[in-house]
Amino acid sequence: MGISANTPHLLRAARGEVVDRPPVWMMRQAGRYMKAYRDLREKYPSFRERSEIPEVAIEVSLQPWKAFQPDGVILFSDIVTPLPGLGIDMDIAEGKGPIIHAPIRSQEQVDNLHALNPEESLPFIKTILQALRSEVGTQSTVLGFVGAPWTLAAYAVEGKGSKTYSVIKNMAFSDSTILHKLLEKLADSIATYVRYQIDCGAQVVQMFDSWAGQLSPQDYEVFAQPYQKMVFERVKQTHPDTPLILLVTGSAGVLERMSTSGADIISVDWTVDMADARQRLGKTMKVQGNLDPGVLFGSKEFIRERIYDTVRKAGNWGHILNLGHGVLPETPEDNVRFFFETAKQLSLTAV
Repeated sequence: MGISANTPHLLRAARGEVVDRPPVWMMRQAGRYMKAYRDLREKYPSFRERSEIPEVAIEVSLQPWKAFQPDGVILFSDIVTPLPGLGIDMDIAEGKGPIIHAPIRSQEQVDNLHALNPEESLPFIKTILQALRSEVGTQSTVLGFVGAPWTLAAYAVEGKGSKTYSVIKNMAFSDSTILHKLLEKLADSIATYVRYQIDCGAQVVQMFDSWAGQLSPQDYEVFAQPYQKMVFERVKQTHPDTPLILLVTGSAGVLERMSTSGADIISVDWTVDMADARQRLGKTMKVQGNLDPGVLFGSKEFIRERIYDTVRKAGNWGHILNLGHGVLPETPEDNVRFFFETAKQLSLTAV
């Protein structure tokens, strides 16, 4: 595809076009570090209200856009948002994350899950994404996001976040039949959900496999990678031109395996040097990342230095500047502003 003045910067870079500077956005850029968000949370204490009432979710999604003008505006949502549409009842506890009321432990529970119909169970997503596209126009790229099969299965089976993942690993390593069936059903519904987000206005979609880094590389190849691939392949059949990003938390040991998932862009966390990541992933794979979110607690000189270091190591093609994970709640808003300002003044020839 040729360069178009009407195509936003991040979308061009994500498609592999040459750009004058790396586009920049920030994971969890809407959230607790912003006073505007904390004020809104007082009014709407439930996360599900904030993410599922369209006008509230639109406002939250746009707070960082209005404050910092990032190159990417991401849908404010949660990876577990589609689960009720499959028949998995959940809530999101403030500060604790998702709670699944009846964790999935049996074949019967898996058999009772139904395919996702986003038009029916997630109509607010369409309203939010259409509004975001209309608001930012060609000045920014609208990102959608979903959870990956393994990570959603981990929540569904454990019932909540975990430090050890012993319940799902017990299922995986003693009799994996139930788990594979669950992963397959999740992959099917997530592919439907990604397509729906694209149809509603998402121009790039990021899939979070937040808990896949908890697997050994050999188990990653059995329980995570095949199902990531299933999602990406199905989406590419109908939406071949939409760039897809894959994030795995704690991905240092599985980077090469991530690149076989079918994702167009690999999000690299800060435990890997960006130059090493580039080398390991090969010249044709695009990357995102990978500043340590803790860097934003440093001085402005330090933040600038780290941005330059990352961009230099990432090279002058196929890099979206981001943190290696989400911005931390206590981060000074002024430092976030400085991060965006510095990034947007970069020239790839100057670093």
